[in-house]
Amino acid sequence: MEASWRRQHDHCNAGNGWEGSEMSEKHKTRPASQRQPETGSASPSIRVRDNPAGIGVLFSVPVVVAALGYFVDIYDLILFSIVRVQSLRAIGLDGQELLDKGVFLLNMQMAGMLLGGIIWGVLGDRKGRVKILFGSIFLYSLANAANGFVNSVGAYALWRFIAGIGLAGELGAGVTLVLENLPREIRGYGTMIVATVGVTGAVLANFIAKHFDWSTAYFIGGGLGLLLLFLRIGVYESRMFRTMEEQGISRGDFLSLFTNKNRFFKYLHSILIGLPIWYCVGILITFSPEFARALSVTGPIIARKAVMFCYLGLVFGDFGSGFLSQHFKSRKKIILFFLLLTTGSIALYFRLNNVTPFQFYLWCLAMGIAVGYWAIFVTVAAEQFGTNLRATVASTVPNFIRGTVIPITFLFKLAKDHLGILTGGAVVGVLCLLIAFHSLYRLEETFHKDLNYSEE
Repeated sequence: MEASWRRQHDHCNAGNGWEGSEMSEKHKTRPASQRQPETGSASPSIRVRDNPAGIGVLFSVPVVVAALGYFVDIYDLILFSIVRVQSLRAIGLDGQELLDKGVFLLNMQMAGMLLGGIIWGVLGDRKGRVKILFGSIFLYSLANAANGFVNSVGAYALWRFIAGIGLAGELGAGVTLVLENLPREIRGYGTMIVATVGVTGAVLANFIAKHFDWSTAYFIGGGLGLLLLFLRIGVYESRMFRTMEEQGISRGDFLSLFTNKNRFFKYLHSILIGLPIWYCVGILITFSPEFARALSVTGPIIARKAVMFCYLGLVFGDFGSGFLSQHFKSRKKIILFFLLLTTGSIALYFRLNNVTPFQFYLWCLAMGIAVGYWAIFVTVAAEQFGTNLRATVASTVPNFIRGTVIPITFLFKLAKDHLGILTGGAVVGVLCLLIAFHSLYRLEETFHKDLNYSEE
């Protein structure tokens, strides 16, 4: 079965622009910014309409494993926020310490993710995507299992930091592998599946935390990750990477993203189009109890429930954005559409005066749908760059945009202190949206782009 799949994905990669084992010379010598999108007819072997087997590739080993890996990744990523109070009380904290130490631990996890995004991205381009899939999930599975045994803030912080490093490598390596294994005509469906399945991990985390104690929830997360390692035995590197490795092309040079003006701004804009996602999740949803009180919602709002409804909306949003980008054969148009939806959802969020808690949670669901362009966001970033930098970009971009929560929350606190929570929150939201619209305008369309090239 594994041999059969390997022959199949090698054949599909051949249709993606690889001929034999040689890289196309024009892509090897010309940077992405100078290439025109290739819209020529594809080989019949990868035309989905002509060959039903093309759809079967969507459920091949790389896609399934990447989707399940991201599922476990999101479970572990969101779990700390859900069990924060329960776990900190179990190790002897109470009162204001629950918030203060909770913020400290969350920042430790985020610091680990920022560092891990660079480490795994560089290693993914230098050593291979599959090795990173194994290494990252092994690391964060052990770290999350260890979190179930902690009895001090110091130990908790250490393992959240290590878990953050591990969590940072999963999505980028998985998306890169999927993009390089699938034909260009359907690769967007592959990342759609990965993201849609992945974000449901937040729903499972909420369910597990509700029915088990905090330590057991961590043990379950670690166990799920270790079980997933067995599924990854049948995963092979993409032919794109293997060919580039054989040719000895320089790979994974993270600093090269900053030494070329065009490449730097392309990288920066790839990050910034995701700002509204983490503004909504990191500000409007995380601090939903405080916003609800300011909006005179008729009952108390629980942040855990708001997060769950938002992530449930993300499931539908990621599926919808991925499907629409394939149907309309455009990434940029669909991101623009979802940015407009996000603008509307934010505007109406600040007008939810005197609504019931149920109505408020429903709007958290709607907002989750609106910001559900995460799948395309990561896909566009990965498609912007050549094979020798693709894993580096795909791993760092989502973790850097998560890291923007730190300056966003700083600006929010500053604006709130001077303008109030509602006006201050709205001002920060408008700023994030304007930056995202501008960055989207500056990026190239990547739907038809041949990924068979290297960055000079």
